[in-house]
Amino acid sequence: MAKELLKKTNQNNMKLAKALPDEMGGFMKLHDAALEEGALDPKTKELIALGISIAIKCEPCIVSHMDSLIALGVSKEEIEETIGVAFFMGGGPAVAYGGKALSAYEELKK
Repeated sequence: MAKELLKKTNQNNMKLAKALPDEMGGFMKLHDAALEEGALDPKTKELIALGISIAIKCEPCIVSHMDSLIALGVSKEEIEETIGVAFFMGGGPAVAYGGKALSAYEELKK
């Protein structure tokens, strides 16, 4: 399910890039700037983004950031701790999306 959602999200983003090149170009510039190396490394920034994605209940965001985190070499323990912080910040609904995040990690890691 996570792989399908990631594929569909990427396809939708490509459609948006064609339909709204200035807006999506601006968003991608923000994306790249927010995640570049600085006082925090990119993996830490992606973990923050994952936690926020869980707390705000954005499933496409969860799988997108999870895919990036796997490429950055995240451990299952780092994912689990990030989910725990998202529980704290997002309450009960974050529990449901935390489960989705852990499932996405397990599926995308294969």
